[in-house]
Amino acid sequence: MKNNWRDRPTGSWYSRLWRPWETLNPFRGRGRVINESKPVGIRDLVAGPEHVRHRPHLRWLVIGGFFLILFSILVGRLFILQVVEYKTSVAIVDQNSLRVTNIPATRGLILARDGVPLVSNVTTVELRLSRAEAALYPPIKGALASLTGLSVNQINQDLSNPQYDPYQPAPILSNAPASEVEFIKLHPKEFPGVSVLPVSTRTYPNGGSLGAQILGYVGPITGKEIAANPGADYQTNSEIGKTGIEAYYEQYLRGHDGTSTLEVNAFGNILGAVKTTAPTVGDSVVLNIDTGLQRALDGYLASDILAVRASIDPTTKKHPPAPNGAAVVLDPNTGAVLAMSSYPSFNLESFVNGLSNQAYKQLIDEGAFNNYAIQGLYTPGSTFKMITATAQLQTGIYPASDYIDDTGTFKVPGCLQGGHGCVFHDDDNQGAGLVNLPLALTVSSDYYFYNLGYLFWDNQAKYGQTPIQNVASEYGLDQYTNVDLPNEAQGRVDSPAVRKILHAEAPSAFPTVAWYTGDNIEMAFGQGTTAVTPIEMANAYATFANGGTRFEPEVAAAIINAHNQVVVRYQPRVLGHVSLPASIRDPILQGLEGVVENPRGTASGTFARIVNFSLASYPIAGKTGTASNAPGLEPNSWFVGFGPATHPQYVVLCVVAEGGYGADAAAPVVAETFNYLVAHPVGPVVLKAQLSVPGARTTAGTKASG
Repeated sequence: MKNNWRDRPTGSWYSRLWRPWETLNPFRGRGRVINESKPVGIRDLVAGPEHVRHRPHLRWLVIGGFFLILFSILVGRLFILQVVEYKTSVAIVDQNSLRVTNIPATRGLILARDGVPLVSNVTTVELRLSRAEAALYPPIKGALASLTGLSVNQINQDLSNPQYDPYQPAPILSNAPASEVEFIKLHPKEFPGVSVLPVSTRTYPNGGSLGAQILGYVGPITGKEIAANPGADYQTNSEIGKTGIEAYYEQYLRGHDGTSTLEVNAFGNILGAVKTTAPTVGDSVVLNIDTGLQRALDGYLASDILAVRASIDPTTKKHPPAPNGAAVVLDPNTGAVLAMSSYPSFNLESFVNGLSNQAYKQLIDEGAFNNYAIQGLYTPGSTFKMITATAQLQTGIYPASDYIDDTGTFKVPGCLQGGHGCVFHDDDNQGAGLVNLPLALTVSSDYYFYNLGYLFWDNQAKYGQTPIQNVASEYGLDQYTNVDLPNEAQGRVDSPAVRKILHAEAPSAFPTVAWYTGDNIEMAFGQGTTAVTPIEMANAYATFANGGTRFEPEVAAAIINAHNQVVVRYQPRVLGHVSLPASIRDPILQGLEGVVENPRGTASGTFARIVNFSLASYPIAGKTGTASNAPGLEPNSWFVGFGPATHPQYVVLCVVAEGGYGADAAAPVVAETFNYLVAHPVGPVVLKAQLSVPGARTTAGTKASG
């Protein structure tokens, strides 16, 4: 048998692979070895080049196609960026290299009616520290702390405060003392990154306590406020009016911020200023407020409440707590608010100098930030009798000249409930005897108005269910007065509909929804769930005083710009009318005059003791109110008056919560106020800022607070 492997070509790779093995094999020549293993090499697995087809063009196609796809993607992306999204790309690049920061505008002034500032601005010096420099040279914070007395921790808080623009130095110290400013200027190398900047802050030439609730204060804007004013261009470091006139007329007072465009590098470092637009100062608000009258009213109210707290109620033998109160002076012929006071109060300068969290919380707990003249809701008591008397004479249900015997105890005719809800007593349980309408107002006869409440309910088929409430609505006691101050409360006048609403809102507090004769009787003399604000009641009496025209109360008289040009002039605005012909007005006026002038009048003793002018030549008409509260609480004390009664120029109202009798707690404030008005008549409005007024006060070394 022929051995095929011996016949392989000697030059082949196969023979070269196997010949060495043949030489070493001891069994060669003996035939084929059974179960002999054949070795396998790499050549058995990989074909030789002569057996492989050459395809270099395919490799080039694959590689070239791959790079062509990458190149196409790159070109396409460049086309999108340079052509399709050109404007967007440019904006992004500019945003990366330019930073626009705002330059706060100086707020406009708030002026009294004579043009003298109530709120002004003072330019102070503020120390600021660059964040970049502070990061590069940390010892600067220690040096600055040693100079100013601030702690390093406080400086770090200011640097990290998100309220401040990150591309501007952070405020560290407001109203810096001149000595510290001079030291920094003389040693600039010791304070790298510290800048001295003049800034404008609020100042109060008459002191921060004068009319604080009217003027209001400014503070750092919140994110919620920025979101609520999307088109106003507020920044995170902007200030905004929070309360009072500062808030209500914010759009005029704030002015228009300027801008500074800064060039920065990729690391956020400022390279220089590119463009600056100067800010525009805000407009000024001229108020109807008389400075002297406002100061006097603030003092009368505060002194009166403190005196009431120290007194003893002769009926209850308790010290009235008198937690709060309010006073208002209106011009009944225009609706102008000449003065408005609220107690307790606060000092506006504390918001400039810095107010601790503890002090701020204490003021909130005291209710010092509330303007009780427009936000306080008080049971009106007998001051409401003027409204009931108007309804009486408009409907003709009972003649003004007819007398009724006030026995001190009124029993509801036909009442089947026994004593509860059937018997009503006068305040002192002593009857006033025979009284007609004028005398009933003068002596404040509850019996007379109990009877009116009963008559209206008993004749509802003829006069309707709510004749008294309808007149109260005409006087505006259940409506907003639209006074130009924020957060005014709305009064309510008790009625069947109001009871249902109150029950739905608070079933446990108002469990009864039915309306009975007794409810109508209580409502007729200002009790029940009736509650009104002082500004509402003052405006109601102003409406009566001027003959029936209800004006919108206006604190502001005009808006003027920095050049003393009138931007807006607020004219008297009529809200409604009350029908008060002589046949209706005269009997009521006679009774209101008697309150002060008649020896039996409820406030005659108070005015005789306090006023220092002749009531014969300057007659005052008015009404006391002693409104019951919940059992165990002192009554609310009211007095509202107007004068001269023959041609009214002023309406003055005072209310003291839980102050006791109206003649004792509230009437003295009104009497003192008329003393001031008679001696110092209110002058005309001056539509021009009188800036040459000395006395702007500042406090050095104020912590820059957000």
